[in-house]
Amino acid sequence: DYIHNSADKGYEAILINPAAWTHSSIALRDALLSISLPYIFEIHISNIHKREKFRHQSYFSDIATAVLCGLGIDGYFAAIDTLNNNLTKQIK
Repeated sequence: DYIHNSADKGYEAILINPAAWTHSSIALRDALLSISLPYIFEIHISNIHKREKFRHQSYFSDIATAVLCGLGIDGYFAAIDTLNNNLTKQIK
């Protein structure tokens, strides 16, 4: 519901750490595809590509504006900074 209502609330982006749903949730992918937000960031605290092989598959990477992984919690700050820069460019 939160994702489906995000566009109606005037949000510009979704920053999401789908955690284990990364590899298993087609429903979450469908929810993200059903909205028309310009920016979707997929964030992972760990580097999912250095983990088990099944974690290398993501249902979100191909629809994401950017994928950040392996930066720890700094990945969230990097996503926010990037989003801010992109939105600032749109205003100018």
